[in-house]
Amino acid sequence: MSPTAIHAIFDVAAWFSAGAIALVIARWRPLAFPVEASMRADYIVLAILGAATGGYVFGSLNLWASGLTGLGRSIEGAIFGGVLTIELFKRVAGVKGVTGARFAAPLAIGVAVGRLGCFFSGMEDFTYGVPTSLPWGVNCGDGILRHPVQLYESATTAGFLVVYLVALARRNAFWARDGFYLAVGFYGAQRFFWEFLKPYATVLGPFTLFHLLSMALAGYAGFMIWKNRQAALHPLGENRIAV
Repeated sequence: MSPTAIHAIFDVAAWFSAGAIALVIARWRPLAFPVEASMRADYIVLAILGAATGGYVFGSLNLWASGLTGLGRSIEGAIFGGVLTIELFKRVAGVKGVTGARFAAPLAIGVAVGRLGCFFSGMEDFTYGVPTSLPWGVNCGDGILRHPVQLYESATTAGFLVVYLVALARRNAFWARDGFYLAVGFYGAQRFFWEFLKPYATVLGPFTLFHLLSMALAGYAGFMIWKNRQAALHPLGENRIAV
């Protein structure tokens, strides 16, 4: 089976897993989604379009920066594009409140499953790690033992998902409200670390394009959590804070 077909299978599995866990959590622990019914279709469509655009734009830019040609895709670029598009939509449509709570678990499981597709696609996927002498190094197809960074990322996001589900089971209000921002912030933080184990070209000092995106996502998540905290501490001003 070709690497492209393998990746496509895991992409479908990632989307299916994300949808399934969203439905399960909706029944188990209904989470807030303060978007009027008349705007929900627009919200979903824009999120998908933003994610697709971001995924291809930043994936391709990273390829070109690394001296390669063609079009690329990026999970982190998709997250960034989706988040940016929805935040702009919320501003224009006047939507207030946390709208991403329902998407924390789908995001985590989607990354965990999707990265397996990256791993099994080998060298063609351009998500492999730098060479290593550690005993768990893997041959991605070029005869060189490399860091299995795709598995590192899959494992860490799966770990986040477990912690998140435990917090929901305990009815933790903070995790229920800010779970999406926690997921985005965690993804950015762990991705920043793994980027040092990838062969991508640097674009600013020692940092790759995805280092910069990771910092942006982590900063965004931290800021939004802080805004929500301020709204909780000062409820009279909550309506003046668009989160």
